[in-house]
Amino acid sequence: LRIRVTLDESIEAPVRDSSVDMLALDEALTGLSALDPQLCRIVELRFFGGLTVEESAEALEVSPATVKRGWTVAKAWLKREMQKARES
Repeated sequence: LRIRVTLDESIEAPVRDSSVDMLALDEALTGLSALDPQLCRIVELRFFGGLTVEESAEALEVSPATVKRGWTVAKAWLKREMQKARES
C-alpha cells in the first residue's frame, strides 16, 4: 500500500509522519541523487533535517534563492516519482 506524501513548509516532524511512504521516498531520493545530488541534499536538509531555507543555504554555501528554487524543483520531481511508484 502506497500513501500520498506532502512535502511542504508546514511539516514539522516528517520522519514520524505516518502518511509518508518512507520506502517510496527513499527510492525517489535515490533517483534524485543520481540526477542531481544538490537537489537531494536540499531535500535531506529541509525535509529530514528541518532546516530553514536560510540554514540550508548556509550549510550548502549557496544563496537562499538557490535553495528555494531547488526545493521547489525537488518537491515536484519527488511528487511525480512517488506518484509513478504508487500507480505501478
